[in-house]
Amino acid sequence: MNGYIIALLIVAMVLVFGTLATGLISFARGGEDGPRRSNIFMRYRVLFQGISILLVVILMALAKD
Repeated sequence: MNGYIIALLIVAMVLVFGTLATGLISFARGGEDGPRRSNIFMRYRVLFQGISILLVVILMALAKD
């Protein structure tokens, strides 16, 4: 069970890094839609960070048993 949660946590962390990098690149490029796209990517980053934190809490709760 812990192996699945660790795998999900790794996927979530990769998603956090990917959306962060994509949002920063989008912001740096600028353009007409740059700030809007960057904001959307940063919202997804916050969502993925929340999922990562939830998975860490679940993993810690399971490890306590």
